[in-house]
Amino acid sequence: MPVFDYTAKNATTGQITKGTFDAPNRDELIGHLRKNRLLLVSLREAPREIKFTMPGKGVGTRDIVIFTRQFATMINSGLPLVQSLNILAAQTENQKLKDVTRAVVYDVEAGNTLADAFAKHPTAFPQLYVNMVAAGEAGGILDTILLRLATFLEKNDKLIRKVKSAMIYPAVIGSVAAGAIVILLVFVIPVFQEMFAGVGADLPLPTRIVIGMSAFLQSFWWALILLVGAVIFAFKKFYATAQGRRRVDGVLLGMPVLGDVLRKSAVSRFTRTLGTLISSGVSILDGLEITAKTAGNSVIQDAIMQSRASIAGGDTIASPLEKSGVFPPMVISMIAVGEQTGGLDEMLSKIADFYDDEVDVAVGGLLSLMEPMMILFLGVVVGGMIIAMYLPIFGMMNAVQ
Repeated sequence: MPVFDYTAKNATTGQITKGTFDAPNRDELIGHLRKNRLLLVSLREAPREIKFTMPGKGVGTRDIVIFTRQFATMINSGLPLVQSLNILAAQTENQKLKDVTRAVVYDVEAGNTLADAFAKHPTAFPQLYVNMVAAGEAGGILDTILLRLATFLEKNDKLIRKVKSAMIYPAVIGSVAAGAIVILLVFVIPVFQEMFAGVGADLPLPTRIVIGMSAFLQSFWWALILLVGAVIFAFKKFYATAQGRRRVDGVLLGMPVLGDVLRKSAVSRFTRTLGTLISSGVSILDGLEITAKTAGNSVIQDAIMQSRASIAGGDTIASPLEKSGVFPPMVISMIAVGEQTGGLDEMLSKIADFYDDEVDVAVGGLLSLMEPMMILFLGVVVGGMIIAMYLPIFGMMNAVQ
């Protein structure tokens, strides 16, 4: 049942009353007001509460980018804010974004700022988005800020997809390898086992090991599932703690090839986010706090928050970043120069552009290294199991000769 917000006037005293009422339609509401000797002044249907039932499944980045670019174009063309939002709500194909936009229209019409209206929907509009819109409203450059936001979101999404692509390949190959091993142990090895049992010959040690693995998997598969589930549960619990997350993130950054990809992508995200915020008029303290929350790595986040404390105490950004040991010397030097010359936002953007290309190179290196390693792993494990099962056959052939 829809909920109506109404403004009514007392027929006797003329006193204005505002409230909400659940009614199937407008006529039902008007009838209710008349029974209470109230005259309707205005009413509108309140937006329904928006619930994202799937965690992490909010509005897609691509939808937000299109929304932001179209919004900037309309504002730049002189269309009123509410009219622009209504057009966006009508034409977007994403139902969640449509509902969010309608709720934003309602809040803006009620007297809230655009940034405050966006802030009520963090699943669609993160804190970085809200702060930049607030800066654009305050400076009268909302269209410029929105275009800047769309560019930032596009580049950030591209960076995330690059890193994910580096993770997908080994995950797929690993899944295929695990499936092949399970099929061999459950369906193929028992056939050989029955054949060897009929012969009654002594089996080599590798063959006995593989047959033992097959028997264990067939008898205690449920225990393996429970073990894997327990390990995943324990890891999630450990990673949920501040100390656990710091340790895991530190280990990931320290890994030979993967760590290089994660470090460079973190540097690119940090510099681009902070540079975009500063150039949009967000204060450097707020910018560092927002950037720390979007770092994606607790080690990087700690380093950024130390920089924020340093700035608040009258020091520079570069000094604590250098002490963290996370950021490359070139980044530290360029940030220091940007601070001294007053062009920190421009310098951060240059660093981000450079490290975008570096992430491409690092991802390519990771994939080129992963391919032979995974092939070697498959060859050793699957090939080793097959050879182990053929060893008794070779032994019997030698005995016949």
